[in-house]
Amino acid sequence: MTDKRLPRQGGTDGNDDPPAIWVGYGKLLKLHRKRAGLNQEQLAEAMVYSLHQIASVEQGRRPAKLHFTETAERVLDAGGNLLALQEQVDLARLPVFFRDFAALEADAISFFWYGGYVVPGLPQTEDYARALLSAHFPPLGEEVVEQRVEARMERQSSLSRKNPPLVATFVIEEVVLRRPVGGSAVMKAQLRKLLEQAQLPNVQVQVMPTSFGAHSGLNGSMVLLETTEHRRVAYTESQDISSTVHEARKVGDFWLRYGMLRSQALNLEEPARLIECAAGEL
Repeated sequence: MTDKRLPRQGGTDGNDDPPAIWVGYGKLLKLHRKRAGLNQEQLAEAMVYSLHQIASVEQGRRPAKLHFTETAERVLDAGGNLLALQEQVDLARLPVFFRDFAALEADAISFFWYGGYVVPGLPQTEDYARALLSAHFPPLGEEVVEQRVEARMERQSSLSRKNPPLVATFVIEEVVLRRPVGGSAVMKAQLRKLLEQAQLPNVQVQVMPTSFGAHSGLNGSMVLLETTEHRRVAYTESQDISSTVHEARKVGDFWLRYGMLRSQALNLEEPARLIECAAGEL
């Protein structure tokens, strides 16, 4: 008997099935192409894309990027049907456990991060992100790694967003600065980028010194954000398992905890000196 199950909404989580949204987008692209009386080769020529790229998107094996979609809309006169799917196509490049929070993050006006293991995603360099994702176990395929790196780099545009602007604070454990993820050269570049990001008027980087001892953040990393509708949300993540907290009382506890962390961490010029010192030791 033929298995007629729909593709799982997995995509970048290591299974062999592409996300259903990529498959659906591909079918819609094929429908508009045929309505326009074009074969794949003719569409590739009209869009100035390779035949392989057109075939991969139609088959749902590769996600369409925004430029691809905008070009297809123009060439095929698709009436906005493809563009309407773009946000979901983009989100499907992220791991399943992170997608709901990513949608909230895209709508945030304030962002507060604390972590003790890695540099936060928004100020990561491409090489640092790739080194982290390549260390995942069970191993991720090369294509999955590149899709996630690309998606993470695109998320970083929120730090330079003008309307509405995003105010971001990162409290980073000192040990993170001294863990040579990707090797010395990659880590030095990452520390330099962290210093550059800290110079932005809407970004503050603080460092929690190891010498401080016990503090309220040691039970786990967290992210707090406020949306454009002034909803406050807390997010925690560990070992590819995440939790998004909306209940006002619980979110309030996270906010109090983060406020205490900020009061205990190094600020102003002190983190910059510590980051420069860590770079000099590599």
